Amino acid sequence: MDHRGYRAFKQPQGKRTGRQRHTCKIGLRDVEVKTVTGPGGKTDFVKVWIPGSQGKRSGGCAPTLGIVGRLGGMGARPERLGLVSDADGGIAAVAAAMLLGDMYSKGDILKGDVIRLYHICPNAPTQPHDPVPFMGSPIDMAIANREEITDELDALLSIDTTRGNRVINHRGFAISPTVKEGWILRVSEDLLSLMSYVTGKMPAVFPITMQDITPYGNDIYHLNSILQPCTATSAPVVGVALTSEVPVPGCATGATQAIDIDEAVRFSVEVAKYYGEGKVSFYDPAEFDRLVSLYGRMNHLQTLGKTK
Repeated sequence: MDHRGYRAFKQPQGKRTGRQRHTCKIGLRDVEVKTVTGPGGKTDFVKVWIPGSQGKRSGGCAPTLGIVGRLGGMGARPERLGLVSDADGGIAAVAAAMLLGDMYSKGDILKGDVIRLYHICPNAPTQPHDPVPFMGSPIDMAIANREEITDELDALLSIDTTRGNRVINHRGFAISPTVKEGWILRVSEDLLSLMSYVTGKMPAVFPITMQDITPYGNDIYHLNSILQPCTATSAPVVGVALTSEVPVPGCATGATQAIDIDEAVRFSVEVAKYYGEGKVSFYDPAEFDRLVSLYGRMNHLQTLGKTK
């Protein structure tokens, strides 16, 4: 058991067990599951490690990419039956892990380590939100960040359904500017290029505000939770938003778009390939250092702020 309660074991074929480590036929040799209880119930957190040929876990120096499937829950039972729109970030994370595992088993091994993180909850609550209802979660954001963010990460993609708004108006997926330690930085040109290669279209970028990169719990409006990981890490974070032309509630069923998820999965896999090789950058370190030297650090935006 590690310091956060994850258990490791060899899973008997055909059986499903929680809070333990297991392997599967498609090459995922290091999968950990942990059941976590929060204020609104419980959920299963899943971590998948895909080792790189020169990854840090094997003594190499290639950078490690984290990919979080951000969601409140896969379902909203008993209020709603079936898969909800909010589930798509988690589905994308699962699919990307399976694709990388299959590649690994066939000898297509990335240079850097990749860590996939997400949680699964079939009966999450719903909550009011403007312009359409959101999915809630059985756990609070502090618990989610504690389980999904690790110091091993050098950069992170956060995939989340982001259809409950009026500011994106694009069907497919879009990326955010890079966020690092309270700074909203320029959009990565490398990621824009990879997005165009994957979709065959002009890249799409969704707008974010200062509110969106502050932690949940400060009673301030957030677009959604896609950038909440940036409040718990010093690594650069980019949101990968599954989007729509019209507002769609996170608790809506029948709203999953398989083609959109496929594009987001292929994009995240391409980022993983090139990031481990040092051919993709999320931000310019020299420019970031220049910003900090001119204007100071912005880490206070990673906190709940003043309490009095």
